[in-house]
Formats: sequence, structure tokens, C-alpha cells
Amino acid sequence: MSILREKILHVASDLFQTRGINSTGVDTIVAVAGTTKMTLYKYFHSKENLILEVLQKGHQDFQAWLNGKMSSKKPTEKLQQLFDHIEEWITAPDFRGMAFLKASAEFPNEENAVHRLSAEQSRQFKQYLAGLATDAGAKDPEALALQLSLLIEGAVQAEQMKRGSGAIKYAKKAAKILIEMALKG
Repeated sequence: MSILREKILHVASDLFQTRGINSTGVDTIVAVAGTTKMTLYKYFHSKENLILEVLQKGHQDFQAWLNGKMSSKKPTEKLQQLFDHIEEWITAPDFRGMAFLKASAEFPNEENAVHRLSAEQSRQFKQYLAGLATDAGAKDPEALALQLSLLIEGAVQAEQMKRGSGAIKYAKKAAKILIEMALKG
């Protein structure tokens, strides 16, 4: 990937996360990236394509980070320590939230490509959680995955609204109860 393309992606991601997707125009992106519209459109044929690539990269980066944190653990440890890693992520100074949550709010029409990708990334995250739950021996891994994703997404939203909200602490407590109940059997 070219350095300039990577820079545009990084700048767009930062601006979308801090200012909002719809509030950030192409003119702003190219000004901050130090490039031109022609160059932006060379790499990304439209603003929508840029948005989709920003979402893809953010999702891949988050999954790679989380997979790296979870790689050396046993299945039950992965599930039990998931919220420790989510807390680490949420409390990091560069925390920006889950891009797919923000994007779906800015593009509520279910037919929109950005909304569809956001919904798919949400589904993939739940599927990832269901895989952890299955490996750990949960009785109903799909239900546990949905419950855990609701806790994570809620804590993310609370932290985006007010840094230091403490929502992740309560989400961890609730998750511990849900995981213990799901693994009984």
C-alpha cells in the first residue's frame, strides 16, 4: 500500500472518529492529509469507498489486536479474560470507540453500503464472541455472545459519551455472572 494512501486512510479515520463521518468533507481530509482531491479519488473512487475502507481497516486492526491478546490462553481463560482486554482498550488514551457503531448511527438506512458493512462487522464481532463461548463450553454460545456484545457495545457507548464513566467495570461484573451461568452444566 502506498504511503500516501495509508496517510489518507489514517487521516480520514481520525477525522471520522473525532468529527463524525458526515461532518467531515473531502476538502478537510485532503487539507489535513496534505494532498489533493485528485489523489484521494485515485485511491478511493468516492467518499463512500473511503468510508468503507476506513471501517474495514479499523475492524481488522481491532480484531488483530484482540486476537493477539487472546492467542496464548486456554478457551475458558479467553472468555473469562475478554473483558480485561476490553477494559484495557476502552481506557487507553487513544480509545475512539467502535467505528461500526458510529457509522451505523450516521447511516441509519439499512440499504446504505456503510450501514450494511457496519451491520456485518457487528455480526462478525458477535460470531467471534460465539466462537469463544463455544470453545469454552457454553450451553448456548449464541445467546452468551449476544449478551456479551450488548455489554461491550454499551460500555463503549458510555465511554464515548463520558471518558472515565466506569461503565466497563459494571459490564465486567455483569459479564462474569453471565459467563459463569453459561458455563454451568
